[in-house]
Amino acid sequence: FWVTVIYFPIAHWVWGVADPNALVDAATQLAAAGDEAAKAAAQAKIDEINAAVGWLAGKGALDFAGGTVVHINAGIAGLVGAIIVGKRIGYGKEALPPHSLTLSMVGASLLWVGWFGFNAGSNLEANGTTALAFVNTMVATAAAALSWMIVEWLVKGKPSMLGLITGAVAGLVAVTPASGYAGPVGAIVLGLAVSPICLFFVDFVKKMAGYDDALDVFGVHCIGGITGALATGILVSPDLGGVGITDYTNLETFAGTYDMMAQMKAQGIAVIATLLWSGIGSAILYKLVDLIVGLRPTPDQEREGLDITDHGERAYNY
Repeated sequence: FWVTVIYFPIAHWVWGVADPNALVDAATQLAAAGDEAAKAAAQAKIDEINAAVGWLAGKGALDFAGGTVVHINAGIAGLVGAIIVGKRIGYGKEALPPHSLTLSMVGASLLWVGWFGFNAGSNLEANGTTALAFVNTMVATAAAALSWMIVEWLVKGKPSMLGLITGAVAGLVAVTPASGYAGPVGAIVLGLAVSPICLFFVDFVKKMAGYDDALDVFGVHCIGGITGALATGILVSPDLGGVGITDYTNLETFAGTYDMMAQMKAQGIAVIATLLWSGIGSAILYKLVDLIVGLRPTPDQEREGLDITDHGERAYNY
């Protein structure tokens, strides 16, 4: 139900873009029109195509593979859920380490490989943009993993495997909206920049605010998504190695006009709209679920473990 009420509207707002082939055909007809009536008809067709786009797409918001649609959307929903469900028993009073760093590393590696399909595959065809998204995904993630390790080393005195993994995921998240728009150097800069920002939210903001976000969905996915979404508005600039804005009605070069302030405004509106729609909508849905079936087990069930209370088995019997 969350997918239908929260995800689908945001996906349409951002990804409901005009059909490039239809725009090219209409622009070709406009260029070839021999009289005013034909020109008016072709222009009306272009206007009709542009009028059917999603709300945020119409404002010029860019999101290549899901920075707003997926990560900010799910990240803020995760924060709202963590607050409504409440803290785990023992949170802040006893150690609650990851289940297995070995499996965490395996999982992060699988994510990294799978993300090539997530980002590069979002182009829906094999061409130069696909290759660009692939390369950007690789270099941004590597830069973010390195950046997190270095910052953690400086702040805490020791680097950690968990930190390296978290940094890699932050890089994957941040480059998602920019993967097909930024240049490789811009993607590296984005990866280096996102880790300190996410680390601040994971290690400091979470403690100050007191919420229990077990997997740091807000600190990594939402904050990383916001960082990437806003950075996309900058890194798409041709002057910074980006691909620029595409205008399919410009039949000579397909190049549109890039205005950094206007683009940043569009990106900011997309971020705020996603936060509000998903945050408020998710809170309502959580409350409804809580009223109908409840959101958390009893304290005794939580202490015993949900593997036992819900499934009657343990992952490990030693």
